[in-house]
Amino acid sequence: MRRIERAGAYAAAGLLAEVAQTAVKSVHRDGNWRLTGTTYLWMVPIYGSAAWLFEPAHDALRGRPTWQRAAVWTAGIYAVEAASGELIRRAVGEVPWDYARPRGRAIRPPVNWHGLIRPAYAPLWALTGLGLEKLHDRLTHR
Repeated sequence: MRRIERAGAYAAAGLLAEVAQTAVKSVHRDGNWRLTGTTYLWMVPIYGSAAWLFEPAHDALRGRPTWQRAAVWTAGIYAVEAASGELIRRAVGEVPWDYARPRGRAIRPPVNWHGLIRPAYAPLWALTGLGLEKLHDRLTHR
């Protein structure tokens, strides 16, 4: 499978995961048992960039302990989230996933950095990175 095709697979996997996660969260956050999930078209190139950004890192990190790889994935995803969010904000005036806004029944916004990064998501990003390793290996038949 060519890299551009793998980028499409990462984009599809990311969109699906995001819609599923936001649907499950909607029950707690909004009391929405319809399981309404959302994402943004901006996410297609962001998730697809894993083919160029994370695949080389995965190949370089093979053999490292899981905790080290998870830490690298968390830092890497935060970096992509911050950089892409800031680029989108400069282009259109706001970032789609602005963590500085309270959601649902929340009174205060969650702890965040400039609305771009949410520290509470560190475990999710660590697991996401480890999952991307498995997807990368399946897509490249390793």
